[in-house]
Amino acid sequence: MEKSNLKVSSLPTPCYVVDEGLILKNLEILYNVSERTGAKILLAQKAFSMYELYPLIGRYLSGTTASSLFEARLGYEEMGGETHVFAPAYKESDMDELVKICDHIVFNSFSQWDKYRDKVKSAEREIECGLRINPEYSEIETEIYNPCAEGSRMGVKLDELKKHGIDGLDGIHFHTMCEQNSDVLWRTVQIIDEEFGEFLKQVKWVNFGGGHHITRSDYDIDTLVRSIELIRDKYGVQVYLEPGEAVALNAGYLVSEVLDIVNNGIDIAILDTSAACHMPDVLEAPYRPPLEDGGEPGEKKYTYRLSCPTCLAGDVIGDYSFDEPLKPGDRLIFGDMAIYTMVKNNTFNGINLPSIILKTTDDEYRLIKEFGYEDFKARL
Repeated sequence: MEKSNLKVSSLPTPCYVVDEGLILKNLEILYNVSERTGAKILLAQKAFSMYELYPLIGRYLSGTTASSLFEARLGYEEMGGETHVFAPAYKESDMDELVKICDHIVFNSFSQWDKYRDKVKSAEREIECGLRINPEYSEIETEIYNPCAEGSRMGVKLDELKKHGIDGLDGIHFHTMCEQNSDVLWRTVQIIDEEFGEFLKQVKWVNFGGGHHITRSDYDIDTLVRSIELIRDKYGVQVYLEPGEAVALNAGYLVSEVLDIVNNGIDIAILDTSAACHMPDVLEAPYRPPLEDGGEPGEKKYTYRLSCPTCLAGDVIGDYSFDEPLKPGDRLIFGDMAIYTMVKNNTFNGINLPSIILKTTDDEYRLIKEFGYEDFKARL
């Protein structure tokens, strides 16, 4: 992890710090892809919903995509541009609201399409409708994230699509990737082309979904461009991409303070931040977050297990090593903490939520939001 140059001594802990300059760097990469290909890129809010930055993001992207009514409202109200939504199934009361604000609504099944077709088509605004397909091809190895796994609820398979046809639908949507490079997309679009080509000829647009790590340092943008051009040129369609992580990848930090050091066969540092509460993907994925000045266990002289203040025994971030011993009051900086943190955090055990701070391009730190007891109480 590169040095963050954060002025950590003056920051409240725990806190998320989002670096506006790094967000801009990511947005410029995404905008360049749009300029080269004509593809429209949307912010997938499930990964990053810090709406303080929506006016900025909206200058580079075409709009937002949502997985629920509340996400759709947030994108519509705070960013504007195009508002897209997909959900495995919709409640009628939600659909009543979605037709007032959405430009694209993607359905997961023919039964949902049949149920809401008339409602959408009779809406006061023009709404384009799409269908999510399951191409039965994915290179995702972690089963919980694989939408093409056996028994998946996500999307319509080719046999069903051939049986029903796509009369009245405007687009095809697929999402089969997770944090992957464009070589995976290239193999995927060739299968989409070969298997679903007869249906691509009948639609206006094809949405490639998310999971594209476009702003990662080793990402092959030329292969992404080639993948977009294959579908765009062969079928004359508008291509959409829905990256969430790529917008804020490596653009945020979680700053924490050491509260105590204990020993139980290994030195254990108890922090004022929680994996379970503040970075749930550490336990759910699971994954090991990058830590500034921290090495692998045994790599440096002093190794500690970084643990948390909740009563959950397994609320552990991981084992890291340091050049110097840790002591209460030390600040630790975890990297890549803008994505899937603020959108997933919780107040288990009454643990307070981290403050949200924006590091501006002028190198100033601006408090965006802080939380307290009432935020905990109001959820219960």
